[in-house]
Amino acid sequence: MYKKYIKKILDKVISLIIIILFLPLFLIISFLIKIIDKNKIIYKQERTGINGNIFYIYKFSTFKDGKITKFGKILRKTSLDEFPQMFNIIKGDMSFIGPRPWIPDYYKYMNENQRRRVNVLPGLTGLAQINGRNGISIYDKINYDIEYIDNCSFKTDIYIIFKTIYVIIKHENVDLNEKGIKGEIETLKNQ
Repeated sequence: MYKKYIKKILDKVISLIIIILFLPLFLIISFLIKIIDKNKIIYKQERTGINGNIFYIYKFSTFKDGKITKFGKILRKTSLDEFPQMFNIIKGDMSFIGPRPWIPDYYKYMNENQRRRVNVLPGLTGLAQINGRNGISIYDKINYDIEYIDNCSFKTDIYIIFKTIYVIIKHENVDLNEKGIKGEIETLKNQ
């Protein structure tokens, strides 16, 4: 019952509350992106969602001309660049907790068991993010995602939320650059 109904309701209600409460911060960040980085405010990119369907993920822009911007470094370090994904949650494209939504190239090379990670809505955070983030192998990430799908519960989600706060404060293994993404995709191709 939690996984099918309560989780979806909680996602939408909590994300709406966060948007309302943090609207001033959202506006300040938007202003600073324009002033400091002279960049577009929102970046959108295709990602693989539930059942392998493609959707656009929203983030604050942190790159310009292929390089991370001054203010973008701060946004990525604090994970504030992810804030616009509250709108993805309201739209029903994402959840707070679940496997991170990856670019479609990952999905192309996954085997049948690995593709189970798209049986649930992708999330802002999940087991892979609290257990090493980008410091673990692509296989470990997928295994954590499948473990979450098999054991999803309210208790697990609460644990992941609190552990995520700790991980964000530690600032470890935050970034995965384009070279790292290509390496992970190559690993999946050659499995």
